[in-house]
Formats: sequence, C-alpha cells, structure tokens
Amino acid sequence: MLRFYNTLTKKIEAFKSLKKRTVGMYTCGPTVYQHSHLGNLRTYIFQDLVKRTLLIMEYRVKQVINITDVGHLTSDADTGEDKIEQEARKKNKSAHTIARFYEQEFKKDIKALNILQPDAFPRASEHIKEQITLIKQLQQKGYTYKTNDGIYFNTRTFKKYGILAGMNVKGVKAGARVSIKDKKSINDFALWKFSPSLESGRKRQMEWKSPWGTGFPGWHIECSAMSMKYLGDSFDIHIGGIDHVPIHHTNEIAQSEAATGKQFVRYWLHPNLLMLKEKNKIRMGKSKGNAVLLKDLTAYGYSPLDFRYLTLTVHWRSPLLFHLEALDAARAARLGLIAYLKEAPAGKAQHIHKQKIQSCLENNLHTPKALAHIWKLIHRNEATKDLLLWADHVFGLSLYKESKKTLRIPKKIRELAKERESLRKRKQWKEADKIRSVIEKMGWSLRDTKKGYHIRAGSITIENVKRFHKI
Repeated sequence: MLRFYNTLTKKIEAFKSLKKRTVGMYTCGPTVYQHSHLGNLRTYIFQDLVKRTLLIMEYRVKQVINITDVGHLTSDADTGEDKIEQEARKKNKSAHTIARFYEQEFKKDIKALNILQPDAFPRASEHIKEQITLIKQLQQKGYTYKTNDGIYFNTRTFKKYGILAGMNVKGVKAGARVSIKDKKSINDFALWKFSPSLESGRKRQMEWKSPWGTGFPGWHIECSAMSMKYLGDSFDIHIGGIDHVPIHHTNEIAQSEAATGKQFVRYWLHPNLLMLKEKNKIRMGKSKGNAVLLKDLTAYGYSPLDFRYLTLTVHWRSPLLFHLEALDAARAARLGLIAYLKEAPAGKAQHIHKQKIQSCLENNLHTPKALAHIWKLIHRNEATKDLLLWADHVFGLSLYKESKKTLRIPKKIRELAKERESLRKRKQWKEADKIRSVIEKMGWSLRDTKKGYHIRAGSITIENVKRFHKI
C-alpha cells in the first residue's frame, strides 16, 4: 500500500483514492515570465515520480498542470505589477508573446527531463469565465468584500483558514506577513483586482470585464477554478513547491472549500527546496539572482537526466544541496546504469527484487533506498535487463533509449585521457593515476590496450555508490 507524508495531516498515511483505481492529481504549474530554474524543476520531477509510482501500481491517473499567464503579482501582498506584464515592458514585447515563449520553454524542459505529459495544460487566461463564476459563488455566500483595488476573500469568515500551514491566525500581527492597507485582515487575499490607472497612458495588456469592474483574477483563484473544472470539486492529490504552503495553497483551500462546502484536496505533497552550496547553503530563486537553468547544465555537457538522477538520490522531503561534485557523481551513476544495461544478464526480473524496489517507493516514495537496492544487485551481477527496465518505468531515466545512442565523449574527458597517456609514456604513473581518478569521478572509465587506450562510459565504484546512496 502506498504511504506518503501529507502536509495537511502532518503525518505519513496510507493513500486511498476517492474513486477506485483512479486518481485525480493537480500540480501548480509555472508562472511563465522567465525560465524555470532547477529548484522549480525538482518539483516537476517529483510529481512525475508520484505519477509513475501510481501507474506501476495500476492506478489510472488524470493529471493537470496549469499555466499561470496572468495575475501573479510581484508581491504576496496583492500589490505590485503583474510579473508577465513587467517582463513584457522590460523586453518591449507583448505579454502574450512573453507568456507563450516561456510556456514553450517550460514544456521543452520537462520533455528533456522525461516527464510524462499531463492530461491538460490549462492556461489561466483561457479560464476567466470559470474564475468569475467561482468568485460569484463566494460572494453569494458572504465570503467577499470590496476595496478600492479589488474583491477580497474575508479569511475571518472561514473557520479552518490556515490549517495547511498550521497557522495561528489569531496570533498573526499586522505587518508580520503582508501590508494590511484597507484589508479587514492581513491574511485576506485578492480574488479579482481592478485594472490600475497606469502612468504615461499605458493600459494593462491582460484585463477582462467582470460584474465588479474591468480587471484580472487573483493568482490563487486561478488554481482553484482550473483544478475543479478538470478534476471536480474534490480530488486526490495536489502537488507544489514547499514555498506555496503558507500563502498560495492555504488560500486555495479556503476559497475552494468555502465555495463548495466540500473537502478540496485529500493529500497535499510538497517537495523541499533546492539549495546551492556556496559559502553558506542558500535557496535557489529568481528573486535571489542565483537561478541555474537546465540549459546551463547542457551547455557544460551534462544531460538533463543527470539532474533527474541527482534529485532521485535525495528524499523528496529533504532539501537538495546542488553542486557540481554531486552532479558529476549523478552523471557517473547514470552512465554506470546504462553501461551495465548493455551487458546485463538476460532473464525475467525476479519478483523478490521488484517487490523490494516497489516497497521502497510505497514507503513515502523513498527513491534513495530503491536506487541503493538496484546498485547492490548490480555489484553482485544479479540485476537483469528486465529488472532495470521495469524499475526505469518509475525512475524515468530513459535507460533503454539512452543505451542505444552513440556515445559522445566530452572534449574535457578526451583531453584528460590524452594527458594521462602522455604521462604514462613518460612513466609518471602516480600523476597518470590521479588523472584516471578524476576521469572516473566524472563518470567515465579508461581501458588500456597495447595500442593505447579506450574511453568507456559508466565508471562508478562500489565505494562511490555507498557514499552517494548511503547504503
């Protein structure tokens, strides 16, 4: 039975779908004003892991990833400029052009990471009608009020507000979270914002007529309206970055349950942050100016699947410490799996090993333990082709496809190998061994022959495996 940590209940609990063998799953998608960085992409790899695990357990999964192309302001206080309109102004392009460009870039990234396609990619700008209808429902039930700049949700009228974050609403003081201005409570949030009068005669590019005036939807109402349209008033799993817990997901629960009177989502899963290893551990983020993109990795010769492997080596509830040494080790391990697959013994995957791997996944999606078990089998030469390919249905590393590719040896590896060969000819064995060690740590191996040397992929020692996977 699948068990995982539910942010809502603050405990690990058994998963039971609302409908037999069918799962409704929603993932908070990107705000398409800039590229998604590696920290963002960790979340999408994780939700893909959840989906793949459910699929091998023979569930049918209906999945939605939304596209936020309007309404996400630069401040959590419901103030500031729309992020997409701000980017459009900076680049002297239309908001539509900016949104569509970064949407396509996001889709390229998740394809490169071998993330399964969702059943729907709804755009917020194409679901304005649903959002207005939902706000009307809240208005009719007395959950809203009007200010000078929009229609707001009155959090004091919803008794369970803050349950996801474990928030003590009564104890929150003005200024502790956001600016209060003319809100009734600092936790209140915008459902609909009126189009502001902008300087120099500029108008908002994205605005719509509504019963309350011309404007645009609040960020939070978008996810509620789209998820409920495609998955129903109540569904099984909602996934998003852990930074969404205190505001975005808290507000989604409040407005959705206030409107329908039903439990919105039963299981909330939040993968932890990606941290950079610098002088101190620091969170990766666009606002911090330290975002690393997937294309940055590929420019240096890494595969997107090296990053995917790296995320699998750390439990999803733990911060992922990103640095090049860890990425090199991940690449070495991934290439090692591919190299082993090419020469792996034939035969069906033994049930006992499949059961062990699946039990690791069923126990709070513990990929590090699942990978460690596979490596133990590899070093005993007991992992069959069938077992690796079966496991890869969950890991999503495209092992079979990658094993059929013509191997491209990076220029740096070729140069190091050439330098080592030169040292060997001069009988500088100690220096040559040091270079060989560097090559192996980068995921390659050398086979010396009478005619010279041969470079192969997938050098990884059992000592590195133990260190990397904490066997």
